[in-house]
Amino acid sequence: MAERESMPDYLSGLDPDQREAATAPMGPVCILAGAGTGKTRTITHRIKYLIDQGFVQPQKILAVTFTSRAAGEMRDRLASMGTPGVQARTFHSAALRQLRYFWPQVAGDMPWQLLDDRKFRVVAQAVRRVGLDGSKETIRDVMGEIEWAKATLAGAEQYAAALKEHGRTAPIPVEKVIDCYRAYEDIKTTPDGLLLDFDDLLLHTAGAMENSRAVAEEFRNQYRCFVVDEYQDVTPLQQRVLNAWLGDRDNLTVVGDANQTIYSFTGATPHYLMNFSRDYPEATVVRLQRDYRSTPQVVELANDVIGRAQGRIAGSRLKLVGQRADGPEPTFNQYDDEPMEARATARTIKRLIDSGVQPSEIAVLYRINAQSAVFEQALSEVGVPYQVRGGDGFYQRPEIRDAISALVRVSRAAAHLKGQDLLAQVKQVFAGLGLTEQEPEGAGARERWQSLGALFDLCRDLVHSTPELNIQALLGQLHTRQQAKHPPTLQGVTLASLHAAKGLEWDAVFLVGLTDGALPIQHALRKLEQSPAQGAEAIEEERRLFYVGITRAREHLELSWSLARAEGGRKSRKRSRFLDGLDIGVSDHSTAPAPSRRSKRKSRQCKGCTKPLFTDAERISGRCEECPVTADPQLVDAIRAWRLEVSKEMSVPAFVVFSDATLLAIAEQQPTTPEELLEIPGIGEAKLTHYGEGILALVNSFVDS
Repeated sequence: MAERESMPDYLSGLDPDQREAATAPMGPVCILAGAGTGKTRTITHRIKYLIDQGFVQPQKILAVTFTSRAAGEMRDRLASMGTPGVQARTFHSAALRQLRYFWPQVAGDMPWQLLDDRKFRVVAQAVRRVGLDGSKETIRDVMGEIEWAKATLAGAEQYAAALKEHGRTAPIPVEKVIDCYRAYEDIKTTPDGLLLDFDDLLLHTAGAMENSRAVAEEFRNQYRCFVVDEYQDVTPLQQRVLNAWLGDRDNLTVVGDANQTIYSFTGATPHYLMNFSRDYPEATVVRLQRDYRSTPQVVELANDVIGRAQGRIAGSRLKLVGQRADGPEPTFNQYDDEPMEARATARTIKRLIDSGVQPSEIAVLYRINAQSAVFEQALSEVGVPYQVRGGDGFYQRPEIRDAISALVRVSRAAAHLKGQDLLAQVKQVFAGLGLTEQEPEGAGARERWQSLGALFDLCRDLVHSTPELNIQALLGQLHTRQQAKHPPTLQGVTLASLHAAKGLEWDAVFLVGLTDGALPIQHALRKLEQSPAQGAEAIEEERRLFYVGITRAREHLELSWSLARAEGGRKSRKRSRFLDGLDIGVSDHSTAPAPSRRSKRKSRQCKGCTKPLFTDAERISGRCEECPVTADPQLVDAIRAWRLEVSKEMSVPAFVVFSDATLLAIAEQQPTTPEELLEIPGIGEAKLTHYGEGILALVNSFVDS
């Protein structure tokens, strides 16, 4: 009792397991943290505890995270707890900083440059040098193989053996990969010095400390305590760097969950986490299993899914215990085809938003990025704003670059302003860029308005949290967030791959496209046929990816799949095997619903030859593929040019405005009134509102002429 009474007040909000982890003594500590169990809260409190108890100074701690965003969030949280000064970085960011400092000691006057975004061009040069086709797909494949090889500590000479050891199949002939690898390394040595990629940063940082006692001692005097997040996803190369940082010391805290290992294709392995107690027999091991993120209903499904996992990793599973109040049961829906699935998902999302759920608290998650297009179109048709995670970065958007440039231009005149005066100046800048009080009409204008609003809200929060901030310091904060890829929250539904969703959470999550061949992905299924043992590992990683997707949801969770890709297509798909054996109730929407008012008016037969129409494109146009297009070619070209201009203005793909099939249907039917335009499949109320005036004016100009 006396020990509890002497505990610092800031630890009182932790549960017993979190408190045990936070107050563990200096030395090796392993925190096995399940999804939603408050791992970031736990490790930040541990860092604060170690500092407050005098075990280590803030500047002597290096916290390593998996992403720049996570590092930024950790720095922000530590600062808000009154513990600034702790270095929180990714492995690559930390290595870059160290290498810049130590390089003269290990390489003398030899200059070097970071490849950064030039890497693709250098790999392309290597690919062409060895006589490969030079397509983007080939270049990406080769680049991925080189990155994987370096992550697993394999040079060009060891690449073939590493493939065999890890059961990996090269995307192109092994000899060609090796030739490209050698050519790539050769091209990086230039008359002006060395070009280093991000993996080289880790290799040279580890090498500097392994080969120079002076470098190692200077670094180890700087950092005495290490915290590594997402430890289940470290690569052999990252572990080599960590070993070099530590030397013979053991002041190390690692945090991870082996059942969230989803990056083995990059060389990551959970073995270091799973073997931690073997490597450090005196280690303190704490398990966090109280889930504060998800409702008991979501937690139960997550436990059921991961409870069916097999293999060594499955033996370390954590059984989550939901701590939130009850919520709705997860729903399971089967559809005829992808467009039907997407439209139903979009309608449900619209209802959630209408009921009060913020768009930024909703996500649509899928296995591969190519699955997003049909959901983008469906959301656009019902007027729901969205953002595709993994696309262009927030700070690279034209409106955001314009806003930051405008702030830079006024920085000299406003240098003396602080607090509310500074905020008023910032508000004036954003107003000049179009940040009005009322949200504008049109998807493109709305997206620009929302981006500017998100940046202004961030500026306002920064000024409010630090009233003494001037505009130069504000710009510095924005630059730091840009470098860390730490954007503000946007008011739009998130569309993301399951990999990109790792580390994030939403009130409502839609897991879509859950079919064999998508999840588990076809590559894993082929591997299972070719090599049962290695294929089983690949399938289990896909199961873990499914588990990660489920655990992103706080309250609402909907899972869905479709039996065919296109409307009218052959229903040859099977739902994901990861749903087999689960006690779930499936709502089967695969029987076509009663025809809508529009479908009664639209014939299912070709208007030219009366043959049945099967595909979505045929039904939209009203004719089969064999019958000739009857539209005026000049009108088709005019609509296509109009669509391109609108899409550029809105910064969206052209198909988001109208699909090609809808475009041709407009040109053939030549609607002249809103009612006639609404009759065309692919035109809903939202598209009529956004584009109706422009497209009708264009069609009428042709009809009148």
